[in-house]
Amino acid sequence: MKLVVVSAGLSVPSSTRLLGDRLAAATVGRVSGPVDLRVVELRDLAVEIAHNFTNGFPGRALSAAIEDVTSADGLIVVTPVFSASYSGLFKSFFDVLDKDALVGKPVVIAATGGTGRHSLVLDHALRPLFAYLRAVVVPTGVYAASEDWGAEGLAERVGRAAGELAGLMSRPAPAPAAGSESVSSAPGGAEAVLPAQAALPGRADGFHVVPFEEQLAALRP
Repeated sequence: MKLVVVSAGLSVPSSTRLLGDRLAAATVGRVSGPVDLRVVELRDLAVEIAHNFTNGFPGRALSAAIEDVTSADGLIVVTPVFSASYSGLFKSFFDVLDKDALVGKPVVIAATGGTGRHSLVLDHALRPLFAYLRAVVVPTGVYAASEDWGAEGLAERVGRAAGELAGLMSRPAPAPAAGSESVSSAPGGAEAVLPAQAALPGRADGFHVVPFEEQLAALRP
């Protein structure tokens, strides 16, 4: 099993990294068998992430981080809260991933902040982001405000989220159902007809998918 922690903490030491480490330790203790644990510190990749946006190519360190995340059996993602949402560095890293890199991957979402008033960031920002990426987000998200460290409740939330992640990591990947393949995303966000769908009765004549680029071009004056 390969478990990867993605931490967007900026300071040293970092409460964001600390929360990621606690979640990782709790998850490793609940997974049967050896676990290959990796930590991706986005603070060290900030320059390469910015360059990736401008030239389209990841540097060596960023490539290794992307490979770790893409090949992980489970992810723990942790960000500090900036302006009531995830940090820009956190979002930028997931923006440079391939759009299908996290499909079906179990993920624990977690965040840290100076006050408990930002705890809804898990459900209004992080959960929609990873749902969009088609990851499998465990039911329990973990938010830690400054007053939560050493207080009752945080350890229980960490343990519950870790148990949910470990359960999903240990579950065999479901085999694709025969003939269930129907629609996938095509370049430009359009939906394309796959062979299984194209072969359905009544689809061969009259059913036509117009690529998004053609629809967009038709709207231009």
